[in-house]
Amino acid sequence: MKKVLATIGLFSSVFFFAQKSESYLQVGYASVCCGTPSDKPLMDYLTQFKSKNKVKSLEIYKQTGLGREGEYKLYIGTDGLSGTRKSAFIKGLKAVVNSQNKARKTESAGLVNFDEKETVKKSDLMNARNVTLIPTRKTIKTK
Repeated sequence: MKKVLATIGLFSSVFFFAQKSESYLQVGYASVCCGTPSDKPLMDYLTQFKSKNKVKSLEIYKQTGLGREGEYKLYIGTDGLSGTRKSAFIKGLKAVVNSQNKARKTESAGLVNFDEKETVKKSDLMNARNVTLIPTRKTIKTK
């Protein structure tokens, strides 16, 4: 009887912990008048982080059609990162966004928006319009 209860407890805890809701960091690309900034600095950072930390995959979604000038958002999955890697990832992401915003040439250039406290759940993301998965093999290559 004890073995049966232990087995049931083990399997139920596996199912309980496996059903975590996935969370995503949101990076927005906004336009002031003349289009959005490039996402190349962010993609370069993701490539570097992935290869440096030996992360197998990063799940990235893109939501388009948010404005007349091509505004869009990127959603980056963070559930596969440990606590220290996640904090290092967020710190580097903030640095990339701040650097890109400071390097704007004019007041009419677009902005990159990122708030580390703002996360999006996968269920909300799947209910949103114009959301597509970015194939990470093409955009984020490992050496």
